[in-house]
Amino acid sequence: MKRAIITVVGKDTVGIIAKVCTYLSGANVNVLDISQTIVSGFFNMMMMVDVSKSTCDFDKLSDELDEVGKSIGCSIRIQLEDIFDMMHRI
Repeated sequence: MKRAIITVVGKDTVGIIAKVCTYLSGANVNVLDISQTIVSGFFNMMMMVDVSKSTCDFDKLSDELDEVGKSIGCSIRIQLEDIFDMMHRI
């Protein structure tokens, strides 16, 4: 399994989770865990996903998620779990 972390941040609006998950499903990316919150009208979501069976390479996933984010007024970033762990290790 090759896991990655996806973060989504932006103004809350209808359909954010649906649009992100629809894209991921189309790219054959499996959502393993998801957490989301809304604070003062701002949406924040973190997802753990399995990209091992993705139909896209990682760079294409990143670019296309960025485009999905722009279309819904959010910032969407994806990082491989190993890199995420290294960056957040104390």
